[in-house]
Amino acid sequence: MRVGTFVLAAQFPGQGPGEALHRAIRSTEVAEESGLDSVWLAEHHFVPYGVCPSAVTLAALLLGRTRRIRVGTAVSVLPTQHPVALGEQAALLHLTSGGRFTLGVGRGGPWVDLEVFGGGLEAYEKGFPESLELLLRWLTEPRVAGNGERYGFREVAVVPRADELLGQNGGETPGGPEVVVACTSPKTVRLAAENGLPMLLGMHCGDEEKAEMVALWRSAALAAGRSPESVREPGHVSAGVAQIADGTEDAVETLVKTMPGWLRQGLDAHVTVDGRHRVMRDPVAYTELLCGLHPVGPPRLAADRLAATAERTGITRFALLVEGSGDLAATEENVTRLGTEVLPLLT
Repeated sequence: MRVGTFVLAAQFPGQGPGEALHRAIRSTEVAEESGLDSVWLAEHHFVPYGVCPSAVTLAALLLGRTRRIRVGTAVSVLPTQHPVALGEQAALLHLTSGGRFTLGVGRGGPWVDLEVFGGGLEAYEKGFPESLELLLRWLTEPRVAGNGERYGFREVAVVPRADELLGQNGGETPGGPEVVVACTSPKTVRLAAENGLPMLLGMHCGDEEKAEMVALWRSAALAAGRSPESVREPGHVSAGVAQIADGTEDAVETLVKTMPGWLRQGLDAHVTVDGRHRVMRDPVAYTELLCGLHPVGPPRLAADRLAATAERTGITRFALLVEGSGDLAATEENVTRLGTEVLPLLT
């Protein structure tokens, strides 16, 4: 079981962005100290829901501050950036961290970001497969040309090569950074499967829905010619929420007091690029839903819920939101308890 944290750098009401980012950094340092496997960094623009606009930039800082823990993006949004630029950044982090970086990518949403960064609605609605294909070629081939509808350019050399990581024995270890795809629809599940890439599944999904997506991924991967061995242990990641307390009521109360205000302020700030109507979840009901789905409660309950998800879905990697209290000291304590009290119950 590989348990990590999911860091949004959430700006709670009454806080500034600096406070949110400091909490993100400290929670990562504590996660490494507490024995957790990884930290996953979200990326958002123009909204206090999360104030990290560049997950790869924050990942660079955190890789420099740590020595063991893996750092991944959850996710870098492809429609708002050039896949070659992202590939170069990923290669740089992979090589300089000794292979501790994971590149999570996704399609994002129909937000005004598409207008600001020039991708447009077309990049969101149709361009993700082309961007992903170009990114993967950049991470695995020595020379790459752009031959798609959106990206056209002459063949250029890939420098630095992501698959030339020096091994501990002085030799070369083949393979570039791990790439994970955020999946919220059957179409994206199939795209990830065809490329043999593990999925990142959202915290709003229950075990049943995640199990269905894993089954679809498996069948699509096999149909695309992927080997049974690679399909057996693909390394999918389940996102969730974790709040550890001595009693379930205490853990739930902590989140119900703080998360709805953050959700209401953060999600309401999203602006669609084309003016389409959007319906926001009820913040209190959504918080209560998350508390019921994920490891929110005492250590034994938390461990049992993680084990149940793993048994039902086959997923054994977790990215857990730990900053739901909105408080630095409480977040540090939450991360510490997750690593020192919950993790031992899973081994």
